[in-house]
Parts: sequence; structure tokens; C-alpha cells
Amino acid sequence: MPPVTESVTVDDAIIPALGLGTAPMTGRECRTSVEQALELGYRHVDTAQMYDNEEAVGAGIAAAEVDRADIFVTTKLNRGNLASENVRSSVDASLDRLDTAYVDLLLIHAPSHRVPIAETVKAMNELQERDQVRHIGVSNFSVEQTQAAIEASETPIVTNQVKYNPYHRQDELLEFCIEQDVSLTAYTPLAKGRVANDETLVAIGERYGKTGTQVTIRWLLQQPNVIAIPKASHTEHLQENLDVFDFELTDEEMDAVFAVEGGLVDRLRGLFRQ
Repeated sequence: MPPVTESVTVDDAIIPALGLGTAPMTGRECRTSVEQALELGYRHVDTAQMYDNEEAVGAGIAAAEVDRADIFVTTKLNRGNLASENVRSSVDASLDRLDTAYVDLLLIHAPSHRVPIAETVKAMNELQERDQVRHIGVSNFSVEQTQAAIEASETPIVTNQVKYNPYHRQDELLEFCIEQDVSLTAYTPLAKGRVANDETLVAIGERYGKTGTQVTIRWLLQQPNVIAIPKASHTEHLQENLDVFDFELTDEEMDAVFAVEGGLVDRLRGLFRQ
């Protein structure tokens, strides 16, 4: 299958706009999902130390007939591994489990109340200098915490990975990310399956022969700087999530999805239409 070609570019990071989320999959289920996703055309796989599935992700990558250089691999530091010495040792362990010499993107999984953001970011920068990490970012950070990471880093903070879907909006954060040239990676983008039966999303999808799930992913990808990483473990769902590049939502349809929960923020609408 041809690979996904839509991407988000932040500085020199070119991140496939649609990726595979792997939490909470482990073991054979995770390995098989990663292998199938890559063979279908996915080129972005997201994992984390906390998920306890890096070894399975690495096995899935190894089993797929896709060059490692063509795959964008993200992992995340456990909150307990944010001190400088733990950043280095835990990433060494992650690379061993993933069976790779580097990860394309390393994130702070969540901010710590005990370890300063600057300490962790400095250690991540050092791993970039060693070519063990190509790009860095954060996850579950507020606007203020993301700004602190940007100020502390010698290299760009290329993403903030947060929960984002039609029922859980991140308008202020997304506006900040657009202004700062940071991508927003949406986890739980399908609201744990809720979008599949949403009347508004289903009605929009019927116009294109698409599902509510596919409308939601399309809505995410049509917003500037937004990346989506839906989790899927079955081939039909992997393919469904992938089949979103042959249609586009109109401005009115984008507005309708924004209005599903909590109304529409006019200034954000203006940003994504520029």
C-alpha cells in the first residue's frame, strides 16, 4: 500500500499527519497492529515508556516490510524519569526495547511537580546531540508549561500531545501552537468510539460515503498544525482511519463539527482559514 503523504512540518521535523496510537495495546495485539498499520501505509507510530509496549512496537516495526528510515517513531518519558540522569538511562532502555538506534520524537509524557522542565529539556537536548533523539516535544502541557519548554530548549519543541476531539476541545492551546509553530498531536481523537454514532458527524459523512469516525479524523487533519494518532487494533479499523485523504470538509462542515460541543471559537476559525 502507498504510504500516507500528508504531513505537518515544524522547523525541520516532517511529521506524518496521521499516526497509530498504541495505548493500551501490549504484546501480540500491539505487535500485529503496528505491523499491519505499516503495511497499510501508516508511517507514524506512537508509544511511551508508560505503555509497557515499546518492545512489541519494535517487533512490529521489524516485522513490517518498511525501512526504519521511513517510519516516524515517537516515545515518551515516564514522569518518574524526568531527572537528568533518568532521562539518559531510560531512553537507552527505550531504544533497546524498540530495537532502534534513535527515536524521531521524544516527549515529556506529563509535567512534574518535582523536576523543573528546564532540567528535563536540557537532558533531551543532550540526547539530540548524541543522535539518539531527532526531535523533542511535550505532552499534557498547558500553554504556560509549553512556553516554559520552548524557552528552556536549544532546539524547537515540535509538538504538544494532548487529548483533543470534538467533545474535548483545546482552542486556547491550539491557537498558541499555531502562533508558536508547534504542532498539536491529538490523542483519543475518536473519543473512545463516541464519534462513530454522533448524528452530526454521521450526517456529514453520508454526503461523502464516509463514517463519523472518518469525518472526525478529516476535521482534525484540516486544522493547521494538527496531527491525529487514533488507536486501532483490527485491520478494518486501521483501514477506516486511513481512508480520509480522498475528501475534504467544507468550511460549513468544519464549523458544524466545531459546534458539536461547546460552540465555535471565531478567532480559531479565522486561524485555520488563513
